[in-house]
Parts: sequence; structure tokens; C-alpha cells
Amino acid sequence: MTSGSASRPPRPPGYWDRIDRIVRQAPPLTDSQRAKIRVIFHQPNVTKEAA
Repeated sequence: MTSGSASRPPRPPGYWDRIDRIVRQAPPLTDSQRAKIRVIFHQPNVTKEAA
């Protein structure tokens, strides 16, 4: 996302700029990390409701 995106909820001044800087500095995800995230977001709703 770019700074000032309409889909971002309102936050204190500078909040999203700080988040953008942190994200840019983070190392890229490994394939294993991507796979785990993909599994979490593609779980059936029953599993999500139980969590």
C-alpha cells in the first residue's frame, strides 16, 4: 500500500509512514513462512470459528 491510501483506517499523524518504514526494512518472507500464512487464510470457516 502507498501512503495515504483510501483503504487505510484513520490513525495518528505519522502512523502509516512509520509502518511503511518498518515493512520496507523487514527481510523477505521465506517460502515456508508464505506457506504457513497461506494455510491460515485458506482454512475452512469452521476452523476459524473454533479458534
